[in-house]
Amino acid sequence: MKIDVCICTFRRPHVTETIASVIAAQRPENAELRLVIVDNDADPSAQERVEHAAAQIKIPLVYVHAPGANISIARNAALETAREADWVVFLDDDEVVEPDWLIALVARQAETEADAVFGHARALYGANAPDWMVKGDFHSQYAQPRGDTVETGHTCNVLMRLRDTPWSKERFDLALGRSGGEDTEFFFRLRRQGAQYAIADDSIALEAVPSDRANLRWLLRRRFRIGQSYATVSEGIVARVLLFVSAAAKSLYCFFRALLALPNASARAFWLIRGTMHIGVCAGCLRLKQATLYGEDGI
Repeated sequence: MKIDVCICTFRRPHVTETIASVIAAQRPENAELRLVIVDNDADPSAQERVEHAAAQIKIPLVYVHAPGANISIARNAALETAREADWVVFLDDDEVVEPDWLIALVARQAETEADAVFGHARALYGANAPDWMVKGDFHSQYAQPRGDTVETGHTCNVLMRLRDTPWSKERFDLALGRSGGEDTEFFFRLRRQGAQYAIADDSIALEAVPSDRANLRWLLRRRFRIGQSYATVSEGIVARVLLFVSAAAKSLYCFFRALLALPNASARAFWLIRGTMHIGVCAGCLRLKQATLYGEDGI
């Protein structure tokens, strides 16, 4: 089982900590690992630190320079580099993985025979994070089914079948590489080609929340974009109209609940964030342009 662990990075020294956590993690007995680090900066700013890390480990490591400040460019370069792998893992460069992270992904795949298995990304909050944010845990990214079906997923912790599949030549949408949501759209597209998904609740990556993201404004922007990305599930005018009407009604309900929850900061934030996501779905149905959230400030 050849697995390429792909980490895309943009001006984040933390990538070496991500690499170290992968190396320290337990490995499935039948897995042959390789690390693929893709540097998305205009200059190869991560090359020296990545090559220094490579000299300290026994697992093969490949450094790829794929400039563009566009996460889709970086992810596509990772897929091109990993063409000979049976499976690809994607992680973010600001994460560290728990010791049994990969074993949990592989075990869940063997149990379900899924084509992609999504783990979770659990947020680590700093001392200055607001109490309502910590209580609501709004920064964690937990893979979620819709009913009994996993429709799409994320690239912050995923094991994906690549070789000899109908989607082996599919790539991330460059138009979404600065706004985000490219992973949501990508996995929706693979599912339409027959990919089946599962969730590994025991597979955990940890991500510290930067101070500039520990605020309601950042969370609202992110959820609005997530809503826009989710709207890609709707194909055709009729489907978009139905989704728009449903999302508009849900947003009104959520904002009404936010008014009722004024005395409770965590509950109020929950309903505001949820309502904003549904407004984002409406914007996605209208095919409104997504804001640039990634690039100069990191991926």
